[in-house]
Amino acid sequence: DFYEDSVKSREQLPVRDELLNRMQKFLGAVNTTLQHLRIQGLIYSNLEPEVNVLLSNPEIVEKLEQCVMNWQTHITIVIEEQLRKSPQGPGPMAEIAFWQERAFILCALNEQLKQPVVRKILDVITKADAGIIQTMEETAAELLTYCVESKENIRFLRTLERHFLNLATATSFGVILETIPALMESLQIVWIISCHYNTNERMVPLMERIAWQLCEHASQAIDVRTVFKYREVSKTKVCNAKQILDKWKSSYFEMRAEIEESGRDSRWEFDRKRLFEKTDYMASVCQDLYNALQILEEFYNIFGPELKGVTGDPKRIDEVLCRVDSLVLPIEEVSFNPFDICKIQSWKKIMQDFDSTVQTIEGEAISFIDQSFKTLRSAAAAFNMLMKFKHIRSRESINQHLMRKFNDILVQYSKEVASMNEIFEAKQNKPPLNKYEPPVAGSIRWARTLLYPSKQTLLPFLDVPEMAETEKCKYVAFAMKLKDYEVKRFNNWETETKNNLPLLMKKTLLAASQYAPPANGNLQRGVRYALNFSPEIREIISEARNLVPMGYSVPYLAQSVALQEHKFIRYGDDLNNILSCFHSALDSLSEAKFSMLSPQINAVKKVLLFGCKRLNWTSLGIPEFIRRATQAVSKFESVVNQIQKNETDIESKLQSIATANLLKFPVPVKTNELPGVKEFCERIERERVKTVNLLTRKYSDIGPLITKIEHLIMETSSGKAKSMEEYYMHWEHQVLDSLVKMVMSASLMGSTVLFQIDVILSAPKIVLQPQNNEIYRLIMQCIRDCVESTKQFMRWMRGTCIECPPQCVGGEDELVTFNFYSDICQHPEINESAMTVSQNIQRLLVSVDRFLNHWKRYRPLWEKNKTIVNEKFAARKPSCVMYDDKLQFFARIKQELMQEHLSKNEHSIHLNLEPLANTVHEIAESWISSLGSLLNKPAKEDLFSLRDEFMVWHYASLFDSYDYIIYIALFLYVN
Repeated sequence: DFYEDSVKSREQLPVRDELLNRMQKFLGAVNTTLQHLRIQGLIYSNLEPEVNVLLSNPEIVEKLEQCVMNWQTHITIVIEEQLRKSPQGPGPMAEIAFWQERAFILCALNEQLKQPVVRKILDVITKADAGIIQTMEETAAELLTYCVESKENIRFLRTLERHFLNLATATSFGVILETIPALMESLQIVWIISCHYNTNERMVPLMERIAWQLCEHASQAIDVRTVFKYREVSKTKVCNAKQILDKWKSSYFEMRAEIEESGRDSRWEFDRKRLFEKTDYMASVCQDLYNALQILEEFYNIFGPELKGVTGDPKRIDEVLCRVDSLVLPIEEVSFNPFDICKIQSWKKIMQDFDSTVQTIEGEAISFIDQSFKTLRSAAAAFNMLMKFKHIRSRESINQHLMRKFNDILVQYSKEVASMNEIFEAKQNKPPLNKYEPPVAGSIRWARTLLYPSKQTLLPFLDVPEMAETEKCKYVAFAMKLKDYEVKRFNNWETETKNNLPLLMKKTLLAASQYAPPANGNLQRGVRYALNFSPEIREIISEARNLVPMGYSVPYLAQSVALQEHKFIRYGDDLNNILSCFHSALDSLSEAKFSMLSPQINAVKKVLLFGCKRLNWTSLGIPEFIRRATQAVSKFESVVNQIQKNETDIESKLQSIATANLLKFPVPVKTNELPGVKEFCERIERERVKTVNLLTRKYSDIGPLITKIEHLIMETSSGKAKSMEEYYMHWEHQVLDSLVKMVMSASLMGSTVLFQIDVILSAPKIVLQPQNNEIYRLIMQCIRDCVESTKQFMRWMRGTCIECPPQCVGGEDELVTFNFYSDICQHPEINESAMTVSQNIQRLLVSVDRFLNHWKRYRPLWEKNKTIVNEKFAARKPSCVMYDDKLQFFARIKQELMQEHLSKNEHSIHLNLEPLANTVHEIAESWISSLGSLLNKPAKEDLFSLRDEFMVWHYASLFDSYDYIIYIALFLYVN
């Protein structure tokens, strides 16, 4: 549309003007060159003779007359062309360019007439024809007049050129504002001195061009569509644009008044409509835009965060602000150029609608404020907002209405004071406290918190005459009530502190208690020590630290204790660490170790008893006591830690025993490398012997480790300390448990194949090699060997950790060794496990037998006497077909045998069926051989007989070819 085109044109004007200026200069240079060429072409070249000689030649004179007439015509045409031209562009720089071009062309033409050859031709024509030369001289004079005029105008316009350039190219409004007064003074000088610009007809167009340049600069700076998006910057631009437009008019009238006062020069009676109509209109549009921006700012100042905080209805305020934002939409969406004076009525209509909408919003805002102030959230915030609006520019009607809301604020303040009073009455006996806040100081702080908002709200009220004295009286009564409450709470605390604090400080450092009766009746086991620093002292210290900053004077003893708070905290932390370490070490001790370490424990308790009996919190020997207690507990902890380190080594050895594998055997990768059951048991036995020897060495190391513990505690290495009997017994039981676990883990039943067993035919039975009972005996012997391996672990002598040597019992010569075997073999879990292993082996062998029942279907092959059976069959003189059926039956048996699997895995047993299959195959072959031998004799006889008949009855038709073929086939088959 037109507005978009105008915006684009304004953006392109600087480039366009520069291009036009350069093009005009270029065209001027081209025209000048053409004029030179035309004059040169009109000059007659053959003029070397003297004037008189030329006059004597009529032909030459005629040509020269024609030449002068052409000159006169050309000069006239050039002058007329220049007079018809006008400045190219509406700006003042176009005026300068126009006169520069005219002066350049006319002066160049005038200079051509001054050439010697031209003057010679004019002298010839003057003497030849006076009429022609008179016309030429008049034309030359006219040319000279216009040339002088152009030069003079350029000389005066150059005094204005700097100002014109500022107007055309300035990037800031400040430069233009400074330029306008100086430009007006320069125009006055030109008006007075110039012979051309000293009339209304000449000066008004020049000033009109200046007014256009100012309007153009203002319109380029202001874009109505974006002016409200960047309000602060746009407001400055609009204000500056209006200033330069107003400055133009005011400078004109100031200069006009100055001319009139001087009375020396001609007055300026220019056409004001031409000079100021457009600038005044644009200034009015700028004023409208400035007013709209100001109105938006005023509305935003009113409906800001302050009013939201006071009214508590931000949603309603946002709705009003949306209405405010929509005010400028008709201006932003205008479809024409607002600076176009032809659209003045359309612009006035838009601004009238804007003003009416503003009044409507003002009415709604006033109604909203009336409703909001009836339900104020904070009197202080409302008062501060009113005071702020006194100094902030906002809508006058709304501002005045707000200033009448002091009564509503007083009502709200009364409600706030009454609300604070209700809260105080409800919670004064149990006020809400912050975390870790003492009760007295916390209650005083809470009371002051209730009073502070009312006080801060009242103080600004005192400076405003409109505020009533009644509100001050309500505040004073409330403040006195809170003050009495504070004084009463402090006095009660002060009295209690003076009476109780000396007694609390005389309590001992530590207190002993019995936390739980031990199971074995050892009362010393349940003794616990605790820090005896009363919580009341901590509360008094906290009260003192909080009351002093509030301005209260606490008792001297409380102040002294509070100053030593860090010292008491350090003492308490040190003592708690000591007790924690001691109790932790005690809890880690078993009953055996507790009895064993009784001397060390009693030594620590003796040191701690000093803090339970002699020292209190006013004693000077507390640091020394802490030092001694730290040393005693550290020494006790060191002993316990070293014992635990040795016990870790012992437990490691016992773990090795418990997890030892007594049936260790490397499993072959290939099945054909599996050993037989006897070889397997022998390998296991060899590995078991190695393992047991290693474990016995580890077991032998346990006694010396316990002896080290004895040396650590009692500084003896006897291995038979009386106080450690229970401790010795404890570890002996642990050894027994480890051996039980070791034996319990011995098992051969699993899914891994360990050994192989051959299956053979021992007619009439299919048996294993070795047999079932031998396999059972060998495996159970491995298990019994595992149990008997515990005989190598010697028992300790009673009350010691020394292995018991062989003893003579009952007067017998053979020495008896006391080991763990007797306990292991009688252990119910071991017996149950052995029974389970026995049952598993039996079930496994039964499963193998059940699998071998599959081969019993071949039992007739070896149970029947093949010689007797076959002879009975042959005695019946069977036919060849019957022999063939028998032979086919045994051939099928051989075929089935070839398809049978030659091995089978049953848990840990690999059955080798190849010997069995080979034997059965051989028996089937023997049956076939036996039948063949029986068939051989009758088949030979029949065959020879058939041969004889064949010789006699050669080609006889009665010969049964079928029988012949059968006999031949049987003969060949048998042989």
